[in-house]
Amino acid sequence: MKVGVLSLQGGVIEHKKAIEALGHTPVEVKKESDLDYLDAIILPGGESTTISKLLKVTGLINPLKNKIESGLKTWGTCAGLILLAKEIEGEEGHLKLMDIKVKRNGFGSQIDSFKEEKVVEKISKDKIELVFIRAPYISEIGDDVEVLCKVKDKIVAVKQENILGTAFHPELTNDTRVLEYFLNRM
Repeated sequence: MKVGVLSLQGGVIEHKKAIEALGHTPVEVKKESDLDYLDAIILPGGESTTISKLLKVTGLINPLKNKIESGLKTWGTCAGLILLAKEIEGEEGHLKLMDIKVKRNGFGSQIDSFKEEKVVEKISKDKIELVFIRAPYISEIGDDVEVLCKVKDKIVAVKQENILGTAFHPELTNDTRVLEYFLNRM
C-alpha cells in the first residue's frame, strides 16, 4: 500500500517509520504529482496555520481537498485534525472537510502536554497510549461524525466517511494499532 504523508512541516519522519514498520510504502507529499496513485494519506501534527499557508504556496490545497473529497482515505493527527475541520473556534477553517468544530490548544500550552492510556473500542480492546502535545479537542460534531474516543470528557478521535481525525499522536509511540485501523479497517 502506498501511504502519503503530507511533508510540508511537522511530524513526517515518525509517520513514515510507522508506515514502513507495517510493510507499506511511505510517500512524501510535497507537490500535486505526489498525490498520484496513493491508497491513503496522513496529515501529520505540526503547526496547522503554517501547514495551511504552505498548502496554498505550493498549490496543493485544492488538489489535496479534491482527492479527499473523491474518497482518498485520510487521517489527520493533531494539526492535521485542525486542517480537516470545517470550523476552528474563533477562526476560519482550512480544508473544511470534516463536519467538526475544533478548539486549538484545547488542553493547554506545550507545558500542559500529557499522555493517557485509554481503550478505543473500535481500534483495540486493550488500552492504547495517547500522546497529547498542545492538543486540540473537538467541541462540536455533525450528525454523520462518529466519536471514537473521549479524554477528560472531550472528543479526541472521530471518523467521518473516509476521514479519521485524532487529537493525539500515535506515531510518537511504538504502537501501530491506530495506523493499522486506519489502513486496514476504515
